[in-house]
Amino acid sequence: MMTNQAKTGIIALAVLLYTGCTGPTHRTGHTEIMKWPQGKKTAVSITYDDGSINQFKKAMPIMNALELPGTFFIITGQIPGSSYQGRFIGRPVAEIIAETAKVATNKQNFFERTSAIAFAGYKGGLTYHTQAGGRFEAGDTTAAYQVIDEAYSRIRKGELPSGSEQSNEVSEAAGITWDDLNTFADQGHEFGSHTVTHPYLAVLDEENMLYELEKSKEDILTHLGPAHTFSAEGPYGTEDPRAVEHINRLYPAARNRMPEPFLEELNRGNKTSPTRYADKEYVQWQRGAYTRTTLAEMKAWVDTATTQGNIWLVLVFHGIDGIGWEAVDSELLNTYFQYIKAENDAWVATFGDVARYMRQRMDATVDTEIDDTRVTVRLTHQLDTSKYAIPLTLKTYLPAELGTAGNTVKVRQGNKEQLVPAEQDTAGVYVQYAAHPNQAPIEITKP
Repeated sequence: MMTNQAKTGIIALAVLLYTGCTGPTHRTGHTEIMKWPQGKKTAVSITYDDGSINQFKKAMPIMNALELPGTFFIITGQIPGSSYQGRFIGRPVAEIIAETAKVATNKQNFFERTSAIAFAGYKGGLTYHTQAGGRFEAGDTTAAYQVIDEAYSRIRKGELPSGSEQSNEVSEAAGITWDDLNTFADQGHEFGSHTVTHPYLAVLDEENMLYELEKSKEDILTHLGPAHTFSAEGPYGTEDPRAVEHINRLYPAARNRMPEPFLEELNRGNKTSPTRYADKEYVQWQRGAYTRTTLAEMKAWVDTATTQGNIWLVLVFHGIDGIGWEAVDSELLNTYFQYIKAENDAWVATFGDVARYMRQRMDATVDTEIDDTRVTVRLTHQLDTSKYAIPLTLKTYLPAELGTAGNTVKVRQGNKEQLVPAEQDTAGVYVQYAAHPNQAPIEITKP
């Protein structure tokens, strides 16, 4: 696919030939799509995992007061009114338990057994699922198999009491309702899937993995609408190839991995500085804030993100004020979010909106025409317009007939008009404005 830079470069050449301008800095009629809206130098997404209750009671009021949008990856099964709760899909668990007495856990049966253990009807089963998942994700499959063998051995010996249990993440999310989430969505926040029960997806068999991903999406669609089925995060930040493949197939934007030829991904555990990738079109740089993380460290992430223009800083929070994993203090968040708000070079947007903007920009085609009284710009992309329809920021260089720096020009698209001041840089006089792809042509004229 031809990149946006290549497309606009061809268009710029065509405009120069049309206007007869040959000087290397004369760009009359050239239109480019800015890397970030309003010409900002970085994008910042504030994201939360698990939906623990203080994210909404403590962090969200701070964000609302500062008019900062957030993305919340929620566990859907525990929300009252959800159609789908945790369950095991497969043959009778008693049959699996009996089989474990004869056949050790191995590559062929591991996923089924690890899927079933959390719903086998014994307290402690969920803990064994989590332990096996952690070892498997760390690459130690032998240890993961041993964990599952121990779990079923203890069940057969009667050492695990009967009963059910839920994870800490599910318990800490109790208290929120779909009505609450709808209210928060109306305030500009995004919600995404964090599965039905917060399992280790990497150690589930196919049917149970799809249940966790698909049914969470169905409940979000039913209760919040299609806009909130765009983004997802598989629990524990999984980068397991099998899990990521299914997540990427079901959700357009996954914080775990979002493979794109134009995007370098530096996830939470990555120690590499994003400044190493100045030649990349975009760098997604995830930073996780933990109990021990200092305010100075967190501010430094924002400072670094503004250095080279292509960094998308994705902040990851879990617990707030003692509730949730690695809880941070809400007063620290208040100070930090004020710091982000004061950074004029940062575009703060939901995870989904940043993904949309980047993809639209990289797919878009810009066509610019000039006559004596106007510049006409056509902006199109080939993406699914039901998912990709946010405005892009364009920068168009103007002919002298339309004005000089400091003057105002009229930018019209369909029935929407805006008066925008013309500015000047070393390449000429230009105007910067927002436009919607795949809609009416943009006309730039005198007021």
